[in-house]
Amino acid sequence: MDEIVKAALKKWPNVPHCLGWLALDARGDWYMRDDRVQRAGPFPQVKGSRIRHDKLVEFIARNYESDAQGCWFFQNGPQRVYVELEAAPLVWRLQWRSDALHVRSHADHEMADGVAGEPWLDAQGRLFLVYAAGFGIVHTQDMVEAARAVEAGLWTPQQMAFEQMPAHFGYVLSPQRLLGKGP
Repeated sequence: MDEIVKAALKKWPNVPHCLGWLALDARGDWYMRDDRVQRAGPFPQVKGSRIRHDKLVEFIARNYESDAQGCWFFQNGPQRVYVELEAAPLVWRLQWRSDALHVRSHADHEMADGVAGEPWLDAQGRLFLVYAAGFGIVHTQDMVEAARAVEAGLWTPQQMAFEQMPAHFGYVLSPQRLLGKGP
């Protein structure tokens, strides 16, 4: 977490949380969801405005974490901005370097090269990985690299219904719904 964020938390410890205004899709893109967008429908059916400002995306990533209930949030100064998730709290990007698989999340969590994550497949064929940094979905553009990891014997995916994954892996898709303040 950024030092400026920690300082703001100390200065203003009781700022109300923000719900429904920020979302993360299955490709690692962040979306702003103002009141109009929220009234139009839930995420991901109605996404909102994609955040394209590189410095803002980096700031969100540096200050992105989860609470004890498994709700993920962005700590924006003294305000906790809870994140609506399409599939998982992290989106993994894969790249082979020589004979080692390099894994990094959209929030810049980097795994040691060659360290195997725990792979899971849902009924739609989406691949999810569990690492020490957390649970995430593999980016759709990296499925060739994922297939190579399976063929190399690095991973043997297990199957689980997507609906069971949040409870099993301890994360919440919609903090807004959980906290009783949304659709």
